Amino acid sequence: MNDFEFSKCIAIDGKQIGAGYPPYIIAELSANHNGSLEKAKATILAAKESGANAIKLQTYTADTMTIDCDHDEFMLKGGLWDGYKLYDLYEWAHTPYEWHEELFRYAKAIGITLFSTPFDETAVDLLENLGAPAYKIASFEITDLPLIRYIAATGKPIIMSTGMANEEEIALAIDTVKQAGCTELVVLHCISSYPAPIEQANLLTMTDIINQHHVIGGLSDHTLTNVAAITAVALGANVIEKHFIVSKADKGPDSEFSIEPQQLSELCLDTYQAWQALGKVNYELSDNERENVKYRRSLYFVADLKKGDVITKDNMRCIRPGLGLPPQHYDEILGREIAQDIPYGTPVHWTSIK
Repeated sequence: MNDFEFSKCIAIDGKQIGAGYPPYIIAELSANHNGSLEKAKATILAAKESGANAIKLQTYTADTMTIDCDHDEFMLKGGLWDGYKLYDLYEWAHTPYEWHEELFRYAKAIGITLFSTPFDETAVDLLENLGAPAYKIASFEITDLPLIRYIAATGKPIIMSTGMANEEEIALAIDTVKQAGCTELVVLHCISSYPAPIEQANLLTMTDIINQHHVIGGLSDHTLTNVAAITAVALGANVIEKHFIVSKADKGPDSEFSIEPQQLSELCLDTYQAWQALGKVNYELSDNERENVKYRRSLYFVADLKKGDVITKDNMRCIRPGLGLPPQHYDEILGREIAQDIPYGTPVHWTSIK
């Protein structure tokens, strides 16, 4: 494995992801269906219409996540879900297994990629049977190395979030993917706070992960605006993931940190333009610049002069437009004599000077 390298570019459903390609935008459906299959389908359609490349589910049940237990450690304290028992939260938020086939069929019919985050092996098996084109590993599961191995064994591209993970845990998860022979990995920097304060985004961590592990990088963004995502693209992110809801007025487990269709449309456009703005290292003039060169400063005679007159600061200036000699010759020309009669407003050329 010493010569092992992750792919610099991967494809999900034929869409290229990596350096040289526009940002890949994932709309996270998560629990924003609020228990309605029709709402789930409407959210998939809204993501497609807003310009997202993919929509992502979460595949689990309350029983695959935890146990139905009233002990204190199974109760959530503080935050959006204060007072909920873990089992009850997951029962409320999960996407039923029996919906998955219909959601995959619908997404394919309207032309948007759908994949999911599996939270146990049964979820992976279900998604494999449905032909999932890729897999997401959630931040909370980054330390579940047996699950990561099982997912990597499918041979599908993996997108992994790193929320809460320290350097050692991130390295171990990446190495687990590597040891399983998976070459197609995207690692998303993530702050597992719901919502995440933008001043805690620490986007430079993303670039450090990319540079350390030589992987395709991106951002799983829980902040409330698109600023962090756009900035991440400017720093080299190739994938952006945002929780998505048709309307925050619907409420639900994830509604408070999800974006609506207008904001998703803006995210798709703004990250694309940020990527376009990066361009390449280029010192050649653009077509527009070439047109404007003539408006640079150059040397002009600013008085009527007779043959033999001496050029001084009073009769020669550096002004726009740029049809005379460049300003770099100013000191060289001062004190020399005019070779011919010169009218006011004439550009300075060597033929005018003795």
